[in-house]
Amino acid sequence: MAPKYKLIYFPSKALGEPIRYLLAYGGIEYEDFRFEREKWPEIKPSMPFGKTPVLEIDGKQTHQSTAICRYLGKQLGLAGSDDWEALEIDALVDTFTDFRQQIDLYQYNTDEAAKEKLWGPLKDETVPYYLGKFDEVVKKNGGYFVGGKLSWADFYFNGIIDYLSFMMKEKDIVANYPHLKALKEKFESLPAIKAWIEKRPQTVN
Repeated sequence: MAPKYKLIYFPSKALGEPIRYLLAYGGIEYEDFRFEREKWPEIKPSMPFGKTPVLEIDGKQTHQSTAICRYLGKQLGLAGSDDWEALEIDALVDTFTDFRQQIDLYQYNTDEAAKEKLWGPLKDETVPYYLGKFDEVVKKNGGYFVGGKLSWADFYFNGIIDYLSFMMKEKDIVANYPHLKALKEKFESLPAIKAWIEKRPQTVN
């Protein structure tokens, strides 16, 4: 009997979408449980370390979006052809997290004066630096992040694009990076991904 999956997350894409993309790609049926934000204080104590996303597999909870994606990537043959490729994937995904956290420092700063000071360097230096580097990586790897083929790194990056774009007040932050843009278009044209995008709930991030 196939395992029973349940994804627990806010009603948004953000860190849940890479997981949803992998589940969709694998044709894995799951319960997409999206709780309303006002319910979070009630739900939080039952989550590992008080955080989401959480993926339940046959009732067992697992957490951390990258760990979940790595697990699913292995299940779906998307974790690299050897240990070196697996290492490259892990290193890149950790760098995606570094990048996201730089944007988070701005987005979730409650000091408006400090936030205003962060915006210019973030928009003009940090974001272009990371996206430029990522674009070079995709160019060197034949249109993908690792090994010239689809890996869970591609799912993770494309899964958080809308979230990053939202925080940076842009429609699409990779629009001016040709190799990232081409990867995004290629990724979104995968039949299972295209079908998921067409049917998923509409959210701003």
